[in-house]
Amino acid sequence: MQTPRDVLTPNALSLLQSVAAAGSFAAAARQLGLVPSAVTYRIRQIEDALDVLLFDRASRQAVLTEAGAELLREGGRLLEEIDAVSNRVRRVATGWEPQFTIAVDSVVSLPTVMDLVQAFYELQPPTRLRLRNETLSGTLEALTTGQADLALGIPIEPGTLAGLQSRPMGELAFVYAVAPGHALAGASEPLTDEMLNQHRAVAAADSAQRGTGLTIGLLAGQDVLTVPTMHAKVEAQLRGLGGGFVPEPMARAHVESGRLVLKQVERASRTARMHYAWRSPRLGPGRALQWWLGQLESRTTREALLNAHDAMW
Repeated sequence: MQTPRDVLTPNALSLLQSVAAAGSFAAAARQLGLVPSAVTYRIRQIEDALDVLLFDRASRQAVLTEAGAELLREGGRLLEEIDAVSNRVRRVATGWEPQFTIAVDSVVSLPTVMDLVQAFYELQPPTRLRLRNETLSGTLEALTTGQADLALGIPIEPGTLAGLQSRPMGELAFVYAVAPGHALAGASEPLTDEMLNQHRAVAAADSAQRGTGLTIGLLAGQDVLTVPTMHAKVEAQLRGLGGGFVPEPMARAHVESGRLVLKQVERASRTARMHYAWRSPRLGPGRALQWWLGQLESRTTREALLNAHDAMW
């Protein structure tokens, strides 16, 4: 006896569509240039393999059973997928990657990333894009573990890791900010570590899955609220849940609107040198990687990725 895999071929699914559309086995046979018995035999093969009835034999018309209707729906979807895959395979042969994954650190401007995504799709490439939201060393880890092809906003020097290349992205200044109602908002400046240690800090968790990850700007013994991303960190500080260092471009609009207050601190201000990096394919870069690297050659684009933040998330 044949199995479902033996009989659920593209031709068989197309035949099912033809019978359902024609309304009878005989009408479908005429349209396909077959004898009615051949159509009946092929439909019965599918029914036997699935152990279901696809058409109601009590009706003179080709009326689908519930099982038949479900196979028609799913069969149509499978045929569309087959067509899509064949198109993608033909186009990938031109040098486009089937999938391209970008690890985006949570300090990077999401509106700018989406502008680039929109421009990329205007090329009508066959490549499927996937964006990963990462924080701190997790951005680089996504690249080194093969989970991403390109990483934007790496806050540490990537070094000379095998199979990776990197370039400077720009500098990102961090400022200490609290909500207007926070106890430190009216405190005399500069704020000392002793003063900061008396209040809860908000920290963005490192998304790295291996090792302990990075911890930046926290004091020993300080109460800490840990959140998943830099956007969540800013939101927590807007609500007065704690204080902490945030990228100046992400705080700027909130400072201008009075929702955040910047405070001078005794410790040295922090400026991070950000990088972008990519994996070097053995057979050379595909067209998607080439396009993204071409965009990143623009200083204006790199600056926008670090500075063009929207106050609303």
